[in-house]
Amino acid sequence: MYCFVSLSGRFVQASMLWRRRITEMAVDYPDVELSHTYIDNAAMQLLRYPKQELLTGLILQFDTILTNNLFGDILSDEAAMVSGSIGMLPSASIGASDKANPLATVLSAAMLLRYGLGEAKAAERIENAVLDRTRDIYSSGTKLDGCKEMGEQVLKAVESQTPATAAV
Repeated sequence: MYCFVSLSGRFVQASMLWRRRITEMAVDYPDVELSHTYIDNAAMQLLRYPKQELLTGLILQFDTILTNNLFGDILSDEAAMVSGSIGMLPSASIGASDKANPLATVLSAAMLLRYGLGEAKAAERIENAVLDRTRDIYSSGTKLDGCKEMGEQVLKAVESQTPATAAV
């Protein structure tokens, strides 16, 4: 499910242009559900109901949010607080400046190992390495590591752990 987030009013013509365009494109993808909401409602929903419980189990209220860069920056920072930190969710639009935090991507690989491939021990090694590196959550007076350095530190932490034994 995709949710297009926009703002109404006379000062936001570009937002309405994209809303019309996405709605037009949606007819070419009938198997993809599209909804629309305004930015103020999306911000409130992310904080009030970050997930919904349905009879079928736990699902996310928003699978994918489509919006402009300004709203995306705001909503991604807000949504990050659901996980506890801006540095733990995958979202970036910064080019090749070595500033992206790789930890969310690394944790996504751990999820793939754990839930997709049934490799819980390998996933745990990665998760432990990331937990060891959470000093990446920058605060005044500490060193800010770039993407490359953080990735190398996580790799070193994974390699320093006892490898998971393969099942025979």
